[in-house]
Amino acid sequence: MVSSLHEAMHRIFQKDPALLTRALQQVLGVAFPEPREFAGMNIDLTEIEPVERRVDTLLRAKTDDGDYLLVVESQRRIDEAKRGSWPYYLSYLYEKHRCEPVLIVTTQCGSTARWAAEPIHLGVPGRPSLTVRPLVLGPDNVPVIADPEEAERDVPLAVLSAMTHGKGPKAAAILESLAAALKTIDADSAGVFAQFVDSCLADPQVKQMWRDLMTAMQYFFRHPLAEQVREEGREEGRIQHGVETILRILEWRSIPVPDAVRERVEACTDLHQLEVWTQRAVRATHAAELFVDE
Repeated sequence: MVSSLHEAMHRIFQKDPALLTRALQQVLGVAFPEPREFAGMNIDLTEIEPVERRVDTLLRAKTDDGDYLLVVESQRRIDEAKRGSWPYYLSYLYEKHRCEPVLIVTTQCGSTARWAAEPIHLGVPGRPSLTVRPLVLGPDNVPVIADPEEAERDVPLAVLSAMTHGKGPKAAAILESLAAALKTIDADSAGVFAQFVDSCLADPQVKQMWRDLMTAMQYFFRHPLAEQVREEGREEGRIQHGVETILRILEWRSIPVPDAVRERVEACTDLHQLEVWTQRAVRATHAAELFVDE
């Protein structure tokens, strides 16, 4: 299943294609020529045979030295099948478009980054017929941007930094710097970047901190992620109200509530179940009767 994290890790380059070539030049030290323009391309590489093959993001970069096809693949984990797919992608694209394909892999995982960077050799050992050397953007080389002024100088790169390092020890400083930098760009772009970062934050506490930072920014309320956050807040509020109602009814009726019963009620996140327990609390003579027939 394609996850929101997977989507965000490559769609950021659709939002700002120039970030991709800047990352190649500044992060990986690749002498990539300066593009004059970019064009999105069809990511479907399926041939007549019914074998589906798709890359994550495909961009054509026009430069004074010719056109390049930038093939972006987002990797969450090691997948040995890719060592067969990636050479196919590049060969197919070169044959179809007759311009140079460049494979860029993005990941949040250091071990996955190191695996992806290993050359793929096809053919006789020592004299391969085909060698593929992916360019990898990951936690080992994407810069940690934890300074507001640095983030403001290159907001898309600061977004990539937050997406890549969002679970590390410097997550708070990175997110605070990015939040300040987002205030300096247009609201629509800031909203899209905010959602990309939100999709990549796996730590619940870090994600909540990011949402708190974003909620304080006016543009955020016009973005779909804001409505998602508000809806989650309303849901949590209804659940909390249901829990408190059950316990309050038992207290009003002077029915002792053992710790085991209290913990089970407080742990429940099913609104329908809480409604059932509320009805039982009105009639119960012992707290354990909430769970009768369960």
